[in-house]
Amino acid sequence: MSNPFFEKYTTLHETAPFDKIKLEHFEPAFLEGIKRDKEHLDMIINNPEPPTFENTIDPAEEDEEYYDLLGKVSSVFSNLLSAETNDEMEALAQKMQPILTQHQNDVMLNEKLFLRVKAVYENHRELTPEEETLLNKTYEGFVRSGALLDEAGKEKLRKLSEEASILGLQFSQNVRKETKDYIMHLTSEEDLAGLPDTQKMAAREAAKERNLEGWVITLDYPSYGPFLQYAEKRELRKELLLAHSTLCTHENETNNLEICKRIVNLAREEAQLLGYPSYADFVLKKRMASSIANVYDLLHKLIDAYKPTAIKERAEVEAMAKRMEGDDFEMQPWDTAYYSHKLQLEKYNVDSEMLRPYLELSKVIGGVFGLATKLYGITFKENKDIPVYHPDVKAYEVFDKDGSFLAVFYADFHPRKGKRGGAWMTEFQGQEINHKGENVRPHVSVVMNFTKPVMAADGVTVEKPALLTLGEVETFLHEFGHSLHGMFANTRFGSLSGTNVWWDFVELPSQFMENYALEKEFLHTFAFHYDTGEPMPDELIDRVIAGRNYNVASGCLRQVSLGLLDMAYYTKTEEFTDDIIPFEKEAWKEAIIGKQLPESCMTVQFSHIMAGGYSAGYYSYKWAEVLDADAFAVFKKEGIFNTETAQRFRDCILSKGGTEHPAVLYKRFKGSDPTINALLERNGIKTEKA
Repeated sequence: MSNPFFEKYTTLHETAPFDKIKLEHFEPAFLEGIKRDKEHLDMIINNPEPPTFENTIDPAEEDEEYYDLLGKVSSVFSNLLSAETNDEMEALAQKMQPILTQHQNDVMLNEKLFLRVKAVYENHRELTPEEETLLNKTYEGFVRSGALLDEAGKEKLRKLSEEASILGLQFSQNVRKETKDYIMHLTSEEDLAGLPDTQKMAAREAAKERNLEGWVITLDYPSYGPFLQYAEKRELRKELLLAHSTLCTHENETNNLEICKRIVNLAREEAQLLGYPSYADFVLKKRMASSIANVYDLLHKLIDAYKPTAIKERAEVEAMAKRMEGDDFEMQPWDTAYYSHKLQLEKYNVDSEMLRPYLELSKVIGGVFGLATKLYGITFKENKDIPVYHPDVKAYEVFDKDGSFLAVFYADFHPRKGKRGGAWMTEFQGQEINHKGENVRPHVSVVMNFTKPVMAADGVTVEKPALLTLGEVETFLHEFGHSLHGMFANTRFGSLSGTNVWWDFVELPSQFMENYALEKEFLHTFAFHYDTGEPMPDELIDRVIAGRNYNVASGCLRQVSLGLLDMAYYTKTEEFTDDIIPFEKEAWKEAIIGKQLPESCMTVQFSHIMAGGYSAGYYSYKWAEVLDADAFAVFKKEGIFNTETAQRFRDCILSKGGTEHPAVLYKRFKGSDPTINALLERNGIKTEKA
């Protein structure tokens, strides 16, 4: 049987031929890819020539396509596992995960290979800065993977890493399954009291998709979030919030409590085997923050600066609830979003539903693309001849300002059964300059879970287009910022290109783009009423801007609380035996100002730190927020659409990937180190310590 992975892609720009790839193609391609990888490894190890940068660190092969099979199939499989999975694919993932982890260990714990790498590390020709970065990263990668351990230590590390990879996959599958399995099926229109028409229509659409009468509310955020904000029936808000906050805690096969405990202990054991007191010490060795003390310093500075304001914000919401319900009313977690929204309406006369009609998805796409054109001169052209993995996905060719081909850009906007929650940017192909001197351009993708269009009864005609909230526009800008980091990549080595940077730097390009969401000049370019074509009124924009910092301190503390929780787990130096739920509540209490439900648990669904690479790194969102506010202040000073400033941002940061230390790249862009002051000013936080 023909297997598309074994052939050179003949599609435009050699994109993945999703229309030809079948589930049965993956396993043989994985196994053949591992075989070819081992052949390549043997060629390097058995090279009779003395080790050099050229024959060991960056060995040129005549048939790169042949040896790149494992990377090719892995990128497609791992991305579909998140965006378009099914039970059969997840079963295959469970089967392949230990095989792939074992192969990775075989490479990183190969003593002969490491000795060649070590020889180059200790004695090499004069290198370019990028070559030196790659050499250091390669050598340190081997060391951090256990190359200096004795045989017993290597064997123990193998077992720990293999178990961790299997548990991380199981964790993610459990979260996805419980999230998708839950529905709140409503059959009385009275239960929809308070919901805007757009939400009622979406709930009706969700019911139709499941062949049910009435309306369905799910735990996908476009359904869950607005219901908590608008639904008048308090008992239904309670039911939905409890369903969400107790995910993966029930006595069933998708319970993640013990899995989380084991994941934390495996991380600690691996770090200690490698000579570090805790997993956080191990991780932070390769981060801008550099130490546990520096992470806590940032988190505590944010608590000191924002907590007084957050307490006032909370008191205002509680006062609003009492005004509406009576002095004896006690606000519960399922009430917070509802009464907070009521207060926002009272103070600023603005909410997300007022903005939705002006934020039609196709117009937002045009606005976001237009922003990239205005800043960097790049253009986007949809091309339906590029295969996609689901009909919802759009594929674009991206061209640079000189007209040359820059990248392929995929956009996948709406929730569905086979897609996990949240939003992310990924790549099907990274950028590099290959050994033929060709600049291989990237194929990047953004995957989100935005409000869907409402379909008519025939299931074909669109009754109402996808109308977004401002928060969804910000999410689009965030992931698009990551994609620019990938698309502008222009480095020699693929492992240093695009978003292959330190975790507490990777969020700078994404969070930087979010700043434009509340810039009037940007909104004027695309925010037109989907039905009348009228532009979003300036008066409405002014109200949105005036309320931009509504509950900003509470939002900051939420992020800080998650950072504290993450650090509490991964700074452990002894075996973690505590019960997860009470441990969680103790870990983040400094940043919590509202009531906590005794049965709620974030840890068991906190994919970022349990299965998403952010272990001992969740603080990086706030770390990068300091950077993004500082960087955008430069644009505010020089002009938010200033093309010279944008080109400097592209040249100094977006195109450089991980070729230099991020602090060096940032300082080259701005001319000085960042401070927290721009963030405090943007958020309207007054503090004597600023």
